[in-house]
Amino acid sequence: MMFIGTSAVVAAKVAGIVASTYVAWTTYATMPTTELRRNIMKAFRAGELGKKVKRGWGKNAKDVILHPTIQRVSVSLDHKQVVFTVPTGMNPKEVYEHDWLFQQVFGEHIELSGTVKTFALNVYNEGISIFAYNDEEAAAACKGMVLPIYVGRSRTGPIAYDMTEHPHLLIAGETGSGKSVELRSILATLIRLAGDRLELYGGDLKRSEFHLFRGIANEIVNDAPNLHRILLKLRKEMQKRGSLLDREGLADVVDLPDNLRPNYIVVAIDEVSLLQKHACMEIIEEISAIGRALGVFLILSMQRPDADVLDGKLKNNLTVRMAFRHADEINSRITLGSGEAAHIKQSQKGLMIHKLDGLRFVQAPHLDLKQARVLLEPYKRVEDEMSQEVAQGLDDEDFELEVLPF
Repeated sequence: MMFIGTSAVVAAKVAGIVASTYVAWTTYATMPTTELRRNIMKAFRAGELGKKVKRGWGKNAKDVILHPTIQRVSVSLDHKQVVFTVPTGMNPKEVYEHDWLFQQVFGEHIELSGTVKTFALNVYNEGISIFAYNDEEAAAACKGMVLPIYVGRSRTGPIAYDMTEHPHLLIAGETGSGKSVELRSILATLIRLAGDRLELYGGDLKRSEFHLFRGIANEIVNDAPNLHRILLKLRKEMQKRGSLLDREGLADVVDLPDNLRPNYIVVAIDEVSLLQKHACMEIIEEISAIGRALGVFLILSMQRPDADVLDGKLKNNLTVRMAFRHADEINSRITLGSGEAAHIKQSQKGLMIHKLDGLRFVQAPHLDLKQARVLLEPYKRVEDEMSQEVAQGLDDEDFELEVLPF
């Protein structure tokens, strides 16, 4: 009897401990989510974010704001997440226009994603770390892609996409924001991974970046007249490819048999805004409109996005955007359609907002010139590069950059 009584006491104590532990855990687990719900509603109310409707009749009618509805919240070790839906009839762009509001409430390490109805706000404990370019990581992220664009790292890991599926890229950002290093990384990855079916043409209008790719790219030029000459040649090539597709009864060069399929062509132009009102822009717009099916793709880069250069047709055809730090929200909206890039700090070098099926923060890899030269050395053609440089009218400063003994 005493044994039974003792067992009952022990069982009761164990049950009490289990119950206390459960209550403590439940309290611990629910407190952060409760606070998260309270703070997001605080943000909605403070910014009057929602849809205004009339409630009541006659003189008693009042304007009431229908705030977004919280669907779920979650808390993990490195971040918190709130998923919410906006009321029907509310312009979803208003959510992105209030990113400053979420930063005021939750701090600067936030990431907002979503498109029409449902949005996710992720609140992170810290920013994305700067990291060096890793050729093995880039190759793994781009595995199986035809024209791989290695973007960098988001909070969830490496980010890459296939340009044949998402054609034409715009990279924009102020001097020192990381734009040029990202362009270097993208082109180096393309050269290494796209193989012999890639033809690369570069327009280095700033005369500062593409010297690295001489002897690898099909042609690198430094002025508008020579770039126009290349573009005219590519226009004829596109006409030829269009005739081939018409003759074969196909809509895309990817559907052609191997013996007829032409190489993919990528045209990279640094500081395309210098071509404003130049004849080059007409062909650039033409490539943006019909290039995908013909296997011709654009990578355009500029420091300050220019609404006159990025007119409606060209801008809409640049389906992928990378926005590094921008001077103000007006420039950010030209690039992204929203103002987030204006809030990237000067100290956050290499941090961009990547626009592809929504917006997300991505840290670009840091690829310095010395490492890039080593990576690209096996791909250089054996030819008289000095004569090529002289033919293109390079100045002494550019030539000295090319022969530095890295």
